[in-house]
Amino acid sequence: MRSPLFLGVLVALLTPAGALAQRADLPPSEKVAEALDNHPAVAAARARVDAARADRDMLAKGIHEIAVTGSYVRRSVDREGGYDEFDATIARPFRLPGKAALDREAGALGIEVAENRMEDARHQTALLLSGYWNDWLVAGALYRNDLDTVRWLEKELSALRRRVALRDAAALDVDQAMAALAQAQAQVASSLAAREQARVTLAANFPEIPLPTEPPETSVAMVPAQKLAAMRDLVIERSHEIRAAEREAQRLAVVARRVRADRIADPSFGVRLFSERSGMEQGAGVVMSMPLGGGHRRAAADRASAEGNAAQLEHMSVQRTVRAIADADLSSATLRLEAWKNTDLSAQSAASALARTERGYQLGQIDLADLLYARRQAGEARRSEIMARSEAARALLKLEIDSHSLWMVHDEDGG
Repeated sequence: MRSPLFLGVLVALLTPAGALAQRADLPPSEKVAEALDNHPAVAAARARVDAARADRDMLAKGIHEIAVTGSYVRRSVDREGGYDEFDATIARPFRLPGKAALDREAGALGIEVAENRMEDARHQTALLLSGYWNDWLVAGALYRNDLDTVRWLEKELSALRRRVALRDAAALDVDQAMAALAQAQAQVASSLAAREQARVTLAANFPEIPLPTEPPETSVAMVPAQKLAAMRDLVIERSHEIRAAEREAQRLAVVARRVRADRIADPSFGVRLFSERSGMEQGAGVVMSMPLGGGHRRAAADRASAEGNAAQLEHMSVQRTVRAIADADLSSATLRLEAWKNTDLSAQSAASALARTERGYQLGQIDLADLLYARRQAGEARRSEIMARSEAARALLKLEIDSHSLWMVHDEDGG
């Protein structure tokens, strides 16, 4: 008996890649987008983008502000009397040439870092959603499988009791069937608890996703090997984590240049007005001040250079990590698809053996113990198929999300 899932596989083979989000075993793509955008982790990352924009504006304006200082003095001179005297100074520091451009560049890079980290937060949240969704699907499939076993045993037990009443079967057969039924009912209770726990967890973390009463059946698309390899390459090419690390390294390199430029302090220029001896002496002039840099500024420049070097090394580390994730995604998807195909063949063979055993039992050639054993084997084989199919679907979905082929917005220019 061929598995009905192969029909879904054939349909998936003919489905365009862009339509994968509308598969029956996945939530609606518009609801997924809403859930991801509204998730607290993504919202927090979006707020950090706003903070980065504010930092950019602050850097563009600079920290230099107009300073006003003044004083008033009442002076008394022997044999002359008292005098009112005052002075006022208005001064402002000015950035030396080149510093403002470095500040603007650092601010722009800071926004790119925050935007890529926001997209990476959305990516990680999508992986979280896919994990909870798959947990719910597999728990529902296992519950349905166990429930089918219980219903079959209930039907068989009812028939046995009628045969015992007609003295066509032994009471021992009823006891064996009742024991098998009790064990199957315990398994159903456990499966139902797992399904409801998975549902509650999914609903609590992503309340925007509408959940049907019953989880849909998991389907697996038999993606060609070359397409899997292409998606593996896209995991690296479209990685926002790599891009964020790259932009952060560039930003800290600019910051290091800015701090080195600050070893020559910014001068302040202003105007001074004064009045002495109650206005008998008055004047105005230009003032200038400039701090003389010392060991502190030199140490700050060394620190900024070291941080820039560290960011470059972290960028290399992130590249290796993402490359390892891409390789693991490809390997997992390939091997789990193969494992599922073998497990599905095993489940089909067990189902065929059960059908032959049932016919033999009806003809009186096989006893009840053998029938119950065949039924248990078929149920366990189907549970193994469900688990293998779920793991294959989980691996494929992770590869699709990591490659930004599903649920993720991809910009050809910015990634």
